[in-house]
Amino acid sequence: MTDHLRAACIQMTSGTDIAENLKTAEMYIRQAVNQGARFITTPENTCQIRNPAREMLKTAPSEANHFGVSFFGGLAKELDVWILAGSFTVIVSDDKLANRSYLFSPDGKIAAKYDKIHMFDIDLGKGENYRESDIIQPGDKTVVAQTPFGGIGMTICYDVRFAYLYRKLAQDGAAILTVPAAFTVPTGRGHWETLLRARAIETGSFVIAPAQVGTHENGRRTWGHSLIIGPWGEILADGGTEPGIIMADINLKDVAKVRGLIPALKHDRSLSS
Repeated sequence: MTDHLRAACIQMTSGTDIAENLKTAEMYIRQAVNQGARFITTPENTCQIRNPAREMLKTAPSEANHFGVSFFGGLAKELDVWILAGSFTVIVSDDKLANRSYLFSPDGKIAAKYDKIHMFDIDLGKGENYRESDIIQPGDKTVVAQTPFGGIGMTICYDVRFAYLYRKLAQDGAAILTVPAAFTVPTGRGHWETLLRARAIETGSFVIAPAQVGTHENGRRTWGHSLIIGPWGEILADGGTEPGIIMADINLKDVAKVRGLIPALKHDRSLSS
């Protein structure tokens, strides 16, 4: 087991061209590895962002045919690192996609994958509304991936509002919680940092949250501010409002230390109404 780890978030402004988005991700991943990162994460919808989202039904491939899978697998193997591809949209039926996060190990294989469970069906006003459930088939399984640096609990974006999910992941062995996202500007400004710090504090876990940022070529705007947060709730790195890389050196022993100080994960009680 490795206690010390340099982790990185790649912050991107993905567009509609899958090949160009992958090229951008590769550039940043290589930069992060050159700076010593061993676990590199990319945002939700790394491969493409389209508006309206239904357009992705026309362009998203199946997992078996998705260039991003072999691309990131090959990159992880070449660079001898762990890569979390925040999410790809993959076709799973004639009218549904999965919003799927992939963890690639240094041997280039898929170590784990997770389908986003909670659907972002929201009306924010002023014409900004989202109906993920119209095109996304929600997942129904939690995932904790085992790595040499501990368990990784995999989630995506809107999942962050559902504290019970993160509690279960931590109780199932996750020391690191990943939250790749494409948060909207209004919700990002109001809630992003607070929610992520709360998930870290509640579970005594590291939270690594790579994000989309800026104005995308289809007009959608995302908040950015990729964050790496320690198990006491402290911000270790903040990506701000431009594409790029953030990194932090994390000590996994801090998880046991914090959970020893406040063993809240052991204090659940059954409640009756």
